[in-house]
Amino acid sequence: MHANPHPTAAPPKGLSGLWPFMKPYRARMAWAGVFLVAAAATTLLFPVALRQLIDGGLSGDKNALGQALLGQHFVALFGIAVALGLFSALRFYMVSWLGERVMTDLRQAVYAHVLRQSPAFFETTQTGEVLSRLGTDTTLVQTLVGSSLSMGLRNLVMGGGALIMLVWSHPYVMLQVVAVVVGVVLPTLWFGRRVRRLSRASQDRMADSSAIAAEVLNAMPVVQSHVAEQREADRFAAANQRSFDSAVKRSRARAALVAFIIIANAGLLLWGLHQGTQAVIAGDLSAGELGQAVVYVILLAGAVAVLGEVYGDWLRAAGATERLMELLHQRSPVQSPPQPRTLPLVVSGSTVAFEAVDFHYPSRPQHPSLRGLDLRVQAGQTVALVGPSGAGKTTVLSLLLRFYDPQAGRILLDGVPIHELSLSALRERIAIVPQEPVIFSASAMDNIRYGRPLASDAEVVAAAQAAHADGFLRELPQGYDTFLGERGVRLSGGQRQRLAIARAMLKNAPLLLLDEATSALDAHSEQAVQAALETAMLGRTTIVIAHRLATVQKADVIVVMDHGRVVEHGSHAELVAHGGLYAGLAALQFNV
Repeated sequence: MHANPHPTAAPPKGLSGLWPFMKPYRARMAWAGVFLVAAAATTLLFPVALRQLIDGGLSGDKNALGQALLGQHFVALFGIAVALGLFSALRFYMVSWLGERVMTDLRQAVYAHVLRQSPAFFETTQTGEVLSRLGTDTTLVQTLVGSSLSMGLRNLVMGGGALIMLVWSHPYVMLQVVAVVVGVVLPTLWFGRRVRRLSRASQDRMADSSAIAAEVLNAMPVVQSHVAEQREADRFAAANQRSFDSAVKRSRARAALVAFIIIANAGLLLWGLHQGTQAVIAGDLSAGELGQAVVYVILLAGAVAVLGEVYGDWLRAAGATERLMELLHQRSPVQSPPQPRTLPLVVSGSTVAFEAVDFHYPSRPQHPSLRGLDLRVQAGQTVALVGPSGAGKTTVLSLLLRFYDPQAGRILLDGVPIHELSLSALRERIAIVPQEPVIFSASAMDNIRYGRPLASDAEVVAAAQAAHADGFLRELPQGYDTFLGERGVRLSGGQRQRLAIARAMLKNAPLLLLDEATSALDAHSEQAVQAALETAMLGRTTIVIAHRLATVQKADVIVVMDHGRVVEHGSHAELVAHGGLYAGLAALQFNV
């Protein structure tokens, strides 16, 4: 048994998981901070200039000198406005760039991490769920980093500055104002915790509906052939309604938060105006000082209101970040070893050995797929695996590719245990033609070249000719450069299979795995491709899985599996003469 050397670590809570993605851009963050503070400081200068305008310009002498001073005050106010505009623009550009960059890096990191997960991950995680996290969740993070965070920090600095200015100029009044602010902040934090929980639940429900849509859209022929369009539409509608209900709960809580903040801010503003008016009547303040105090109170109230909105965005982004960090902190149980061994050079194909291998799929721990499997394949041999469905044939190939690790026993490739090899070195030695060929949304040339990206056009054409795919590919509108559509919808099943065979041939690996490689071909195409495969098998080891026994009669060894064990092995004639499970299967297929 091979334990996971990289146990899953607990993902960070809240937004702390974003720091590794922001850390490389500390210089830009610093410049954004400089422009942010400059913009906030410029805003805080405005009330001072306004007081000087009221007390020194409007209330001063009306002669030419007074008019000149009045003009200077207006010029100073305009200069402050110009500086505020420039600093705000620079701050906006810096934080917008930072938000886009962090979102791009985060999306790339999550996608690359998911690509390295073993198939066990996709047994419990739907594709639509991953797409939701890559799309919706990263967008929420981008909104926070690229907009809300900057607005929050700017208003925090501006509100704090306004508070300091008010305390400095009117300490008694501000003691009362601070008490009111505290009365606003504490309930806001209480509301915020509830909004955060509801935001996470809303994002989960949205991901559920996305997962259903992704699954159904990838199976439209099946859906339509079963006249299930309305049934699937109803299923999506139910998931969509649950998403809506969850969003309504979140919106209701956030609306209550917004209402509280607005009402509290209005009370704060009116209280400040009332206190300032009483001070002017008592002769403790000038008109200019009152105007300055009013503007500072307005700035403080506005800052608190914006911070309340930003807090809501912060909570939603925190939920999104936690979901993304859950993905990033999931470790595949299949990992390359820290110091992998090197595979020896081979000339006539690889050797394969299964030694007392026990295995069950993670999602089905009570149902063993292989039980004490012993299997040896010599270099250059063609070995066929046959047996009833569920016998464990495809599982053998999955373990050989190390999509999973066995619970007991070991597997060797060219004498080296495969768990001591790097995953790339292991899989580069293996070419596979799966039962259901995968065709990407690209040209035929790119699809064949997928296993060898640096192969020349001539090598691609040669592989297609060997797989008897050259003829139909040249008849396509743009030949080998024809876009094949999503999942190869422009090709027939047999054509897709031959394209997959060409891809495997081009890879030219010493071990070839054929999982029902001719199952989708008609009799004429099967005969042609079988001849091509026989040519491809020369000089390499081949393991063939086939339900149709006619395709494996020429194999060097036929291995019969049942319930995860090898029950028979030998040539076709030997197994028929033995009268066991293979003979029964042959009797059904050949009517003997």
